[in-house]
Amino acid sequence: MTVRLEDIRPGEPWPTVDAVADTVARKARDRHAGTRRDGHDGAGATPAHMTVTTAGGWAGRTWILLVVLAGVLFLDGLDVSMVGVALPSIGADLSMTQSQLQWIVSGYVLGYGGFLLLGGRASDLFGRRRVFLWALAVFATASVVSAVVQVDEAIVALRFLKGIAAAFTVPAGLSIITTTFAEGPARNRALSIYTVCGASGFSLGLVFGGLLTEVSWQATLLFPGPIAAALLLAGIRVIPRSQRTPVRFAQFDLAGALTSTGALLALVYAVVQAPTSGWTSTQTIVLFVVAAALFVTFVAVEKRHGTPLLRLGILRSTTLVHANVAAAAMFGGYVAFQFLVTIYLQNTLGWSPIGMALGFLPAGLLVAISATGMDRVLARIGTPVLIAVGLTAFVVGYLLFLRTEPGQGYAQFLLPTIVLLGVGFALCFPAVNAQATSGVADHEQGLASGLVNTSVQVGGAIMLAVVTAIVTSSRAVVAPGALPGGVDTAIMVISGLSIVAMVYSVVLIAVKRRRRELVATD
Repeated sequence: MTVRLEDIRPGEPWPTVDAVADTVARKARDRHAGTRRDGHDGAGATPAHMTVTTAGGWAGRTWILLVVLAGVLFLDGLDVSMVGVALPSIGADLSMTQSQLQWIVSGYVLGYGGFLLLGGRASDLFGRRRVFLWALAVFATASVVSAVVQVDEAIVALRFLKGIAAAFTVPAGLSIITTTFAEGPARNRALSIYTVCGASGFSLGLVFGGLLTEVSWQATLLFPGPIAAALLLAGIRVIPRSQRTPVRFAQFDLAGALTSTGALLALVYAVVQAPTSGWTSTQTIVLFVVAAALFVTFVAVEKRHGTPLLRLGILRSTTLVHANVAAAAMFGGYVAFQFLVTIYLQNTLGWSPIGMALGFLPAGLLVAISATGMDRVLARIGTPVLIAVGLTAFVVGYLLFLRTEPGQGYAQFLLPTIVLLGVGFALCFPAVNAQATSGVADHEQGLASGLVNTSVQVGGAIMLAVVTAIVTSSRAVVAPGALPGGVDTAIMVISGLSIVAMVYSVVLIAVKRRRRELVATD
């Protein structure tokens, strides 16, 4: 057994052969004794940035660890998109309107996005292993319970709880990876596998959702539960323990979490209800004012708090801000587009859930196939370029869907869009995550990973609310089989958001290239 030299923390002395041998022998003794002698509180964990390998690559324990972490991210992504296929069936059984149905998706993404920064901070303060495992247990339990209840309010509440649980597993899992694998080839490889699994969850969720909805919509809600439980048992065995440090409640920025989540809830509720209550009604205006006041309060809390959820200084990083803007546009557009297409295919065209699953299958396959080579692509091509190309694929895919007319076949109106969405996700998702955490200090990896995932979920929640409001407000009369009223406008809004993010990426690439040229000529 060896320790790969490229996995040593930059700036640390290179280990001698004797030192490596002593480390391996000591860990073997500690595993047998059940305790560590290097100041950590568990057995079998490897020191930060030192990944144990065999002659053929990573050791089996390392692979199992990566499977657990990537598997949980896969479930998180799966849960966002999978339930979308079941919405028409849920609405029919529980007599829910379209605006009510969107809360089944929005409840999850709001809990997810609203508590991600708190989840990242919790993993830094209370220990990544502990936070990850406890949150995964809550996720599994809520999945099982949500499949049993038959009350729409209870389902939305449990979806919100699952979103909160995911908000704690994602930053903890990502920071476990970034503190286990050294920045460079090892981390790029691990991150590419990890993030492509997340993208596969989003893209394959429609496939799994279609298959399970053929059984029942309850099966769609139940499915993540047993898998999460199995990953929990494996995680208990392989996730390394970290040194415990005393934590005071004052370090836990609960006020920041509540004000940021409250602002998002008020904003989304205002947008969703505005078509019914009126955009200039007292209720809508009050909700917008409350959202703005809570957001201002959040910023004030973060400036004054000793250990804020969001250290505002981290936003001075241009590359980090770019990654977060791209993440919001990428996922916001995708979730909103999926919601529109799901309702159109099943309610207007009469597609079965399994038919829709097969229709979206090419996107999932493209993302899954790309997993084996994305680490090499990340190493050769800059992440801003990959993000720009991926967003371009999304934009073209959305606009192509607007060609839809009654009587068109699958290959004409849907397949080109699905292929382009798969390409966009395969390129954009791993590039966004790699760029968001690159160059960030270990003690803020939880913050950086929580921030980019917050952008992902907040983008999804806001865009879903916007397109729901557009479609609900439309009174247009359309021909049978054509896009429902307001859907074309909603897709144009989605495309516009993606174009803004794409142009931002291109400008950033041009500015950086110009700076390099100026430096080279000096």
